[in-house]
Amino acid sequence: MTTSRFYHAGLRLSGVRRFSAAITAGVMAIAAVLPAPRPAAADTPWVSVSDDGYTSFSVPAAYIEAKAGQVSQVVVEGNFGPSFAWAEFGLTRRGDVWSGVLGPLEPGLYSYQVTGDDTKGLKDPTNSTGVASQPLWSTFFVPGDSARLLADAPQGQGGKVETLTYRTGNEERSALVWTPRGYSAGGKGYPVLFLQSGDGGSATDWLDLGRAKQIFDNLSARKSMVPMLVVISDGGAADDDRKVRELQKAVADRYNVLRGPAHQAIAGVAEGGTRALRAVLTRPDRFAYVGSFSGLLTENVSGANAHAINRGTKLARLYTGNVTDPAYNATNRLTQALDRAGVRYEFDGVNPDAGANWNAWQENLIDFVPRLFRKVSDHGPSAGHGPLKGEFTPPAAGTTPTPFVAEDGFVTFETTTEFKDAQHVTVWANWAPNGSWLRIPLSRAGDRWRATVGPLDPWFYYYRLIVDRASVKDVSNPTKVTSEPAWSTFFVPGEEARLLSDVPAGQGGQVESMTYRSTVANENRTALVWTPPGYDPDRAEPYPVFYLQHGGGQSYTDWVEMGRAKQILDHQFLDGDLTPMVVVMSNGNVSDFTKELLENIVPAARARYHVSSDPSRQALAGLSMGGGQTFGVLKAHPGRFAYVAAFSAGFGSGTGVDAQAINNGTKLLRLYVGDQTDFVYPSFMASLTTINNLGIRYEFDGITPGPHGWDVWQKNLIDLAPRLFKR
Repeated sequence: MTTSRFYHAGLRLSGVRRFSAAITAGVMAIAAVLPAPRPAAADTPWVSVSDDGYTSFSVPAAYIEAKAGQVSQVVVEGNFGPSFAWAEFGLTRRGDVWSGVLGPLEPGLYSYQVTGDDTKGLKDPTNSTGVASQPLWSTFFVPGDSARLLADAPQGQGGKVETLTYRTGNEERSALVWTPRGYSAGGKGYPVLFLQSGDGGSATDWLDLGRAKQIFDNLSARKSMVPMLVVISDGGAADDDRKVRELQKAVADRYNVLRGPAHQAIAGVAEGGTRALRAVLTRPDRFAYVGSFSGLLTENVSGANAHAINRGTKLARLYTGNVTDPAYNATNRLTQALDRAGVRYEFDGVNPDAGANWNAWQENLIDFVPRLFRKVSDHGPSAGHGPLKGEFTPPAAGTTPTPFVAEDGFVTFETTTEFKDAQHVTVWANWAPNGSWLRIPLSRAGDRWRATVGPLDPWFYYYRLIVDRASVKDVSNPTKVTSEPAWSTFFVPGEEARLLSDVPAGQGGQVESMTYRSTVANENRTALVWTPPGYDPDRAEPYPVFYLQHGGGQSYTDWVEMGRAKQILDHQFLDGDLTPMVVVMSNGNVSDFTKELLENIVPAARARYHVSSDPSRQALAGLSMGGGQTFGVLKAHPGRFAYVAAFSAGFGSGTGVDAQAINNGTKLLRLYVGDQTDFVYPSFMASLTTINNLGIRYEFDGITPGPHGWDVWQKNLIDLAPRLFKR
């Protein structure tokens, strides 16, 4: 439990640099209405990154319409997903702008494009960066200590990149060559690293996406690498061995380089890594150093050449990402083949946080280059990398309900065959940083669509399929969300999510339905009520009661189905952190909630359950709309509930508020809000000023990292519940 801090006039919050006024399309509405953003000037950047990694997107609707016509949705596609997978971040149309805030993003390089209606891709005209092989892509950099070698070197301290043009047969080809600062055409020559792209890739990808120049510049400036030339070539082509030899000759003719295999290294990504390995295994007299970054070599390795390979190769180092990397299983087979053949190699371990993408390959390059052309003492895996655990094989198509949750948080989704004619299928879930929403594209697998996503942190996740821009329920998943029929849920177990997991059967409290008459809505309504383990309706002392409200677009079922209220309360009770209480979760969708609560819900709860009528033994809290309703009750009936809390909600006007009565009658007023990605953040911060000016006492322990969503509100309940009825 965190330590509370009291904030009054002169409030100051650390780490808050800007406001967000947007949220991913499709999320529930809120009572507080924010002003629409003003139209941006033509040269106003579409993307801005705060010091703490929050990334704001603001795309003028007029530009989208001019270039792509009328569209129903706009997303930013980029490497934002788990393991830096390609994902889609949905923007919200507000006034003249499509906007959204994502983050905090891990330090590193991100590539992106803007896309309307799945197929209408656009280059950001306000971003001068580009990716030569992907004309619609732009990039942005999130700085941080873990990405310091990806940052630009100080002016004048870097090397140079130039184009080498040469002929191979009747064809003119080119490569990129990095020379270190102070390169001399005379004197002692330089060793050479030949760096290859994957099939379909371009040499420029190593600069635009791999940050190779920055990596070499920074390693060189730190004297962490031997001075060398780096020659970067395109992806595969026929007769690769001949073309590599011709490239070696062209480099030797043009530059001051050392000849002989001891001064030659080769590495590559994906198929480029495969070719690099094959070159060394079949011709060990050509390169003394080889690196395979997500290489896909699967053919058998003959032990007949092991002696020659081991004699001629000073370093053979293998790299792979996690199970989302197609090279994961190939690497598992390759290491076994090399072991059987007696070929010496090093393995960098499994990168747990990246798949087959440039974020992983940047790390591979940073690890590999300092090992070249000199002796090193460290031959083990990178910090945090783990062993191979055998091949990763999700269940065969159609054999199990999805999603399939494997160990280490990797989750495989698979559709039924009903979408075999679809053009674009994604899974939209709360797996972006701190519970924001991203769409992960699925790939065709026969007449189904499938993808493996991860690793996901232990937590509770909810998702829907998006099929050709329409929300669809995953019918293979039996879970349901009553207020959102297209949603399904799944749970990734782990210690961090213990409070959201089910307690052992028979040890938790009970959740039952309570029907009551609503004179406000003129109908019978239902609430869900949690009673603690051992609830005794005949005990001498009535139980304290906690009224817990949902948000707009939701209903009384949401705190159980989405908020995991039962699991949270069960665990906290069994842990001894919770005062035994009754928790009432009712339907707040009425025109006059204050009247509904006091005249209908509270009397019904007292009639059915053994709960207290003493204000000091009553609590009221709500999220979003429910938080606004909670504030309304607090203003109109100060002291009626001694414990009050609001999650992601604004206080509203202070006119006519009796601050003294609130202070006298309230033992605890505790406020919560998400971070910049929570679109009520601006109105919440304005509320603190109002509350401070009124002189109302309250607690606010800072933002809860995350958006206007259940990840934040679950954490708010976890923090609040143990504080109730203890003063």
